[in-house]
Amino acid sequence: MDIYEVLKEKGITLPPAPPKGGLYSSAKEFGDKLVYISGCGCNIGDEVGVGKLGKEVTVEEGQKWARNSMLNVLSVLDANVGLDKVKGCVKILAFVASDPDFYDQPAVANGASQLLMDIFGDVPSRSAVGMVSLPGNMPIEIEAIFELK
Repeated sequence: MDIYEVLKEKGITLPPAPPKGGLYSSAKEFGDKLVYISGCGCNIGDEVGVGKLGKEVTVEEGQKWARNSMLNVLSVLDANVGLDKVKGCVKILAFVASDPDFYDQPAVANGASQLLMDIFGDVPSRSAVGMVSLPGNMPIEIEAIFELK
């Protein structure tokens, strides 16, 4: 099935690609069939995530923000390459702003992994790491590598 039909069938709407926050490439193709998407935060429109997991943000809220971050990643991918040229996601790296005593970063990243599973039918390899802080006090940022067809 066409990827855009999958999105429509699942009721998934991609937001506009977020603007860059510095001097870098949002998407960079490398090798024969790979594209790297720079880290994307969780803010979409008026939905602005702030705070640290284990302090102001619950695991469930973090999963929502992780899903939003992945929606932003997919928007950048679509704007730069086109989702119809993507075979699937190879790897994601989830940066989770965490209270020092918070240890459930992988559970938070599941929000992004589940979205990829829903769209591509498979989950990528993944790392989820705790950070002292993220830009704009966001709770999560995600970067990804995708395989092209």
